[in-house]
Amino acid sequence: MLPKEGRPISDILAQIDSLKEREWNSTDSRLWSLVYYHSPEVLEVARQAYGRYIMENALNPMAFPGVRFMENELVRIAKALLHAPSTSGGVVTSGGTESIFLALKAARDYSRAEKPHLAQPEIIAPLSAHPAFDKAAHYLGLRMIHTPLLPDGSADVQAMEAAISERTILLVGSAPSYPHGVIDPIPAIADLARKYNLLFHVDACVGGFILPFLEKLGIAVPPFDFRVEGVTSLSADLHKYGYTPKGASILLYRERSLRKYQFFTYGSWPGGVYASASFAGTRSAGAIAAAWAVLQYLGEKGLIAAAQAAWDTTQRIRQFVENTPPLYIVGKPNATILAIGAYPPADIYAIGDELSKRGWHIDRQHRPPSLHLTVTVGHARVVEAFLQDLREAVQIEQGRASRRSWQRKLLRSSLQIGMAVLPQRWVRGLSRWISSSARSNRPPRRTAALYGMMAALPSHTSVEKLAEDFLDKALEA
Repeated sequence: MLPKEGRPISDILAQIDSLKEREWNSTDSRLWSLVYYHSPEVLEVARQAYGRYIMENALNPMAFPGVRFMENELVRIAKALLHAPSTSGGVVTSGGTESIFLALKAARDYSRAEKPHLAQPEIIAPLSAHPAFDKAAHYLGLRMIHTPLLPDGSADVQAMEAAISERTILLVGSAPSYPHGVIDPIPAIADLARKYNLLFHVDACVGGFILPFLEKLGIAVPPFDFRVEGVTSLSADLHKYGYTPKGASILLYRERSLRKYQFFTYGSWPGGVYASASFAGTRSAGAIAAAWAVLQYLGEKGLIAAAQAAWDTTQRIRQFVENTPPLYIVGKPNATILAIGAYPPADIYAIGDELSKRGWHIDRQHRPPSLHLTVTVGHARVVEAFLQDLREAVQIEQGRASRRSWQRKLLRSSLQIGMAVLPQRWVRGLSRWISSSARSNRPPRRTAALYGMMAALPSHTSVEKLAEDFLDKALEA
């Protein structure tokens, strides 16, 4: 509630500290998603730089020339790393979702200029592409066409070609995909784009600021950037493996002329001519300054060292998983993301719950069920403790897996019948079991039953309804 009178800063900060105590620690490297933590030193650089530009607004590039300089330099750094040609142009955005949104907006408006007869343009993307593409398509009135994956987790290029129609305006590939860490066959997709005269966006939001440095270390990285003819745009997040604060991402276009289609201008407003290069109006100058400062502080040498540590840690985990039945690596990851599955009767979600009880935060995935690890430089400091806990979690799960198998079969069959025959309001009522966790003041530590239930649902639509209820309960206001 808004207080009648202002509160003392000491009371405010004490309450913030109390709230923060309920959350996962973002700087102890026990989170394997959401946070890309480097070190206390880098965090302090970011704080100092952010604080110096905490009030400035990057909406008007002429009002704050210092901000404009840093934004332009961030784009120049990305262009050099990702081998963008001299004809290229770019912009700093608030994150990967905005970068993807703008890439789709540019593709849509470009297609309107080139193919004005198209009623509903289509985007073709592998099933592993980030949901931000679906979100952007939803807002922009575009249709998403998802194509299947090959057994190694990469895009099925033949399926993509079969999906191309006269309505197609853009192809999508990931470098790497978030779920499984697999780099799609970018050259083959680029050949399709050139063959059918289509735009092609590479989502390198995760990989854009680590793959170039892995390559500098001599690690084999499949082609993914502007060296591949046919790649027309690419997104790369600074606030992931650039280790900068949120939110900062880079969107690059091979041709500056294509970038103009993401702009919005309006000249009839009494307040003056309005022009915006990105989706947001007011933009955080602090995020831009902090991103620039962190890259200057780390430099190429620092980012190479961070990439080496993340790579070595990833290989250590991979080796452990491959030698620890019933665990297995999902697909064939190329970089520093791993998805860990478990062969039946073991339940990977139950293993995840055991890890959560030991203080590790790990995302759960489905289709197939797996635990998701985004490995950073910070995880090098805790990897051995993590693997010891993972070993114990596997042993505990193996001991109880056979006793529980009949219960899971009963749950699955009951849910499939229930979702098929119960009235919709009853299904909504069933979802309250899941949604109740949204009202907790602490992060959940046991989710095996929740994910087991979701995996048993007969369609993705049913899962989406449950997720909708979850959000509705979480956002109480």
